[in-house]
Amino acid sequence: MTPPRPTSRAEQRRRTEARILDAATEVFFSAGYDRTTIRAVASAAGVDAGLVMHYFRSKQELFRRVIDAAPVPEISGAPQQAAEQLLASLADRLANEPVASLTLMRSMLTNPEAASAASTAIARYQAQIAQAIPGDNADLRAAVISAITLGIMVSRHLIKSDELAGADPEEVIKLLRPCVLSLAASPHHSVPP
Repeated sequence: MTPPRPTSRAEQRRRTEARILDAATEVFFSAGYDRTTIRAVASAAGVDAGLVMHYFRSKQELFRRVIDAAPVPEISGAPQQAAEQLLASLADRLANEPVASLTLMRSMLTNPEAASAASTAIARYQAQIAQAIPGDNADLRAAVISAITLGIMVSRHLIKSDELAGADPEEVIKLLRPCVLSLAASPHHSVPP
């Protein structure tokens, strides 16, 4: 039985764009930004390279769309609850090496175009954190929390810092908890131990 044909040109375009984006995700995750080519994405999607450029205009834009489509951990609730959600997400990423996101991180660290494309997703994550924490300087505190978690991930999985690479994720989270709770708390309230 053959699958039903799309009912409109708009639906065909959406399906083609989604197929290209899925293929680009796979290629970027496996090859990284520098080694990914538009031709490789086109081949993986089963389309012509010109069609990839028609939909996405550049490799940087395609990378940005891949990052924008990546799931971002949900951060919500009271400040202490949001901090615990952040810590739980980090604990999972420490215990289970996130190969795909590490490839994207490596790309961000080595290529200015990739870093520029990723900055939107990082800003979206920081805004989500800032919304969950009170205070006038919530944006700055959210940026510090984001930088700490990114630094820990880079140090553990990419640089493979001896102490951090071999550390028990629960121990890392235990050490980090007071810092994250303090940054997430209202500047006028003390943090419970």
